[in-house]
Amino acid sequence: MAAKVGPMATQRPRVVVVGSGRLGGALALSLAARRWPVRVLSRTEEGRRRAQALGLKPATPQDLAQARVALLCVPDKAVSEVAREQARTLGKGAALVHCAGALSLQALGAPRGRATGSFHPLCAVSDPRDSLAGHAVAISTRSRALKAVLQRMAKDLELSVLHVPEARRAAYHAGAVLSAGGAVALMATAVEAMEHAGVSADQALAALLPLMRSALRGMEARGLAGGLTGPVVRGDAPVVAAHLQALPEEVAPVYRLLSLQALRLAEPRLSPEARVALAKLLQVSPGRRRP
Repeated sequence: MAAKVGPMATQRPRVVVVGSGRLGGALALSLAARRWPVRVLSRTEEGRRRAQALGLKPATPQDLAQARVALLCVPDKAVSEVAREQARTLGKGAALVHCAGALSLQALGAPRGRATGSFHPLCAVSDPRDSLAGHAVAISTRSRALKAVLQRMAKDLELSVLHVPEARRAAYHAGAVLSAGGAVALMATAVEAMEHAGVSADQALAALLPLMRSALRGMEARGLAGGLTGPVVRGDAPVVAAHLQALPEEVAPVYRLLSLQALRLAEPRLSPEARVALAKLLQVSPGRRRP
């Protein structure tokens, strides 16, 4: 039987955010702005200074005793250790909730009398003052009471809820990383290609950011296949060949892999001849399908 969360307030129970880094700071600020009773527990002096600079209230022993939910905003490798520490420190029945994307609930252990859960916002938080509103959040718990609290938290923060099977958390998180940090890495690769053409990095970034935004708007309006542009969707094999020839050795493999994905998206719109030409150019069998 799943552990209960204790006598939570029906609306906004007391929350302790453990960690005052980018995500911890963003969650604490966002919850406080929506009148959740939030305190922050920092494990280092540097963390305490960050929390103070953000105007966040530090957690006292009394706050820990009265908290109903502890959000663990710590590095993945520290979640298990911090969960054990907090299980000894928090008041009886307080829930432990990690904010790690790739970890299952097993990372929190099985603390007696406590509900466990995860609350992972899909937002690329590069500063604690970044807004979380309008993004999604992956929620997991076996406790009905805690689920209701986390869903209320998501609603107040204007986050849409995803439910991801515990056994597939790593794949879910990989997708999230590809769309955020992967997008930054992709832009760095695009800037490198432009530098190879004689354009400075600053000029390239300034020119490519609006282009990337226009691609995102196209995806949002017309979906993945409908938002696809470029030589692959036009079936223009000579242009793709010219690109592969012109790119630096370390950039060409990235272009090739992304072009293969574009070919899968564009395949229904291409003539058989164009599909064969592009598949041959990209060194993949024209009849190949995704598993």
